Amino acid sequence: MTTIKSYVQDNKDRFINELIELLKIPSVSADPKYKDDLLKTAEAIKDSLKDAGCKKVELCETPGNPIVYGEHIIDNDLPTILVYGHYDVQPADPLELWDSPPYKPVIKKTEIHPEGAIFARGSSDDKGQLYMHVKAFEYMIKEKKLPCNVKFMIEGEEEVGSSSLNWFVKRNQQKLSNDVILISDTGMISNKQPSITTGLRGLSYVEVEVTGPNRDLHSGLYGGAVANPINILTKMIASLHDENNHITIPDFYNKVLEASTEERAEMAKAPFSLDTYKKALNIDDVYGEKGFTTNERNSIRPTLDVNGIWGGYTGEGAKTVIPSKAFAKISMRLVPDQNPDEITELFSKHFKSIAPKAVKVKVTAHHGGDAYVTPIDSIGYLAANKAYTETFGVEAIPQRSGGSIPIVALFEKELKSKTILMGFGLNSDAIHSPNEHYGIFNFLKGIETIPLFYNYYTEMFKNQ
Repeated sequence: MTTIKSYVQDNKDRFINELIELLKIPSVSADPKYKDDLLKTAEAIKDSLKDAGCKKVELCETPGNPIVYGEHIIDNDLPTILVYGHYDVQPADPLELWDSPPYKPVIKKTEIHPEGAIFARGSSDDKGQLYMHVKAFEYMIKEKKLPCNVKFMIEGEEEVGSSSLNWFVKRNQQKLSNDVILISDTGMISNKQPSITTGLRGLSYVEVEVTGPNRDLHSGLYGGAVANPINILTKMIASLHDENNHITIPDFYNKVLEASTEERAEMAKAPFSLDTYKKALNIDDVYGEKGFTTNERNSIRPTLDVNGIWGGYTGEGAKTVIPSKAFAKISMRLVPDQNPDEITELFSKHFKSIAPKAVKVKVTAHHGGDAYVTPIDSIGYLAANKAYTETFGVEAIPQRSGGSIPIVALFEKELKSKTILMGFGLNSDAIHSPNEHYGIFNFLKGIETIPLFYNYYTEMFKNQ
C-alpha cells in the first residue's frame, strides 16, 4: 500500500511542473485586461480536479469571475469537508523590482529554502497552496484512501473583495453544505515549527480624494495663495495617528475586543527573533502602537495604513504645478467586534471633518470584511494539530494572523461552518510583493499533511 509520503516522492517532479504551468497564467483579478487569463485559469483548475478523480466538477457562472465547484460524495453518513481557495492573483507591479519575470516561474535555492523555492506571482498566494489540496485529493482517490466526502469551491475574486463569492454562497447554501471548511491561504511560523491560524483581522478599505482648484496651477503664480491638495492630504493623513501611534479617529476603539492577559502570554510562547525580523526587512527598528509587542501589533491590534498616494506631476524632469487633486488608498485592519461598515463610516465622517474649507473631500468605500476567531478545542483544530504533529514532529502553535480573509466570517454566517486555516506559507514568501515565492518543501509537506487532516477529522467526527 502506497503511503502519502512515498506517493509525493514518486510524483514530486510532476506536481511541481503542473504547478509551474498554472503559475504561468497571469490571472490578475484587479485588471479587466486579464479576463481571458482568469477564465483560462478556472478551466485549468477544473481540469486538474477532473484528472484527480473528482466525480463532479463544473464552472459556476457569477456576476463576475466563475467559481470552480467540485464534489466527491461517497457516503451521506460521513462528514463533508469543503475546501476553499482562489485562483486569482495580485498585480505584479512594480515589474522592475522582480529578479525574474513574475509569470515565468523559476526555482531558486535560498537560505530559508535550501531545497529551492518557486518564484512567481501567485506561487504562495494562493495557487501553490490551493494546488496542494488538488494533489492530496488525487492521492486519496487513486489509493482509495478518501475517508469522507469532499467539496471544492475555488473562486477568482479573492484579491478584489470576493463580491461574486458572497453572491454565490448566499444562493447555494444546500450545494455547499458541509461539516468543516478547510483553507490553505495563510502561513506558519517556520519550516520547523508549524502553526495554525486561529484568528484573522477584518478589513475596511477606502479611497480618498482631495480637490482644490478646478485645474492644475502654476506653482510660482499661485503658490502660497491657493490650497495644495497634496500638502493638505499628507497633513490629514499624518493626523490619523498620535505620538503613540494610536489611531485618532473618534470612537475607533469603542468595540475592540481586547486580548486577555492569558492569550497574550500564549502568543508570547511562539519563537520569534526581533533581530531576525529586522534583518529580513532591512530595517533598523520596528514601529507601531505603544504598549504592544511586534507580534501583537500585527495580529490582535487594529491598524490604519496608507497603501498608495498620488497626485500632481510624477514624470521625468520638473513640472512646477499645484495639482487640482490628490488621492490615497487607505486600509484599516480590524479586530473582533469591530464592524467594517461602522469603521468606514467613522473614518469618512472624521476625515471630512478635519479638512480645511479650501478643499473638498470625497471618501469612496471599497471592500471590507469582519474579523474571525476559531476555537482551539474544536475537532477541526485538534485534527489539524495532529496532522501537523505527525508530519513535522512537533505540535502546532495557535497563532492569530494580521491578514484578512473576509469570506471566512461570511462562511460562518451563511453556511454555519467553522473554518480551519491550515497554511504552509512563510512570512518571507513576499506575497503581494515583487519576488513572491513558495518553498518546494512547503508545497510537498502540505500535500503530505492534508490527507492526515481528513483521516483525523473523520475519526473524531465519528466519535463525537
